[in-house]
Amino acid sequence: MINGIHHVAISTPDLNRLVDFYKDVLGFEIVYETSWDKREVIDQIVGLKDSAARSVMLRAHNTHIEIFEYSAPEPALGDPNRPVCDHGYTHMCFDVVDIDAEYQRLLNAGIKFHTPPPKSDQLGGGKIRATYGRDPDGNVIELQEVLDPNSPIRLKN
Repeated sequence: MINGIHHVAISTPDLNRLVDFYKDVLGFEIVYETSWDKREVIDQIVGLKDSAARSVMLRAHNTHIEIFEYSAPEPALGDPNRPVCDHGYTHMCFDVVDIDAEYQRLLNAGIKFHTPPPKSDQLGGGKIRATYGRDPDGNVIELQEVLDPNSPIRLKN
């Protein structure tokens, strides 16, 4: 069962600048920060090879925004004045209760995924399980199951 949209993600060339904007200008709070460098399980999820990035999750009430700054592979520069019809956001995340069941249901419906959801032990005891797939237009969607009931990124009922 899909509960709703958990977060929207943005890729940026300057993580600190964009985080400061969402925090200081729009009033979001930082709830989670992470980084990775060449982790095979993450590469499988995001569909990249030898990826490296820093990421910050921000929250305002029940809305989350995740901001990524990739250092590998080398990202293409975006046009800050691009028309709204051009690409910009990296993915939309759906909060799910049973990621394995949702993955299978959507796979059966024809959604293509980069990889099955990794088991929690593959993530080093991580607090979430996630995988990326693509909608019919190629837009990336994420299925995410927050395993820790006390996690600051868990959606509030």
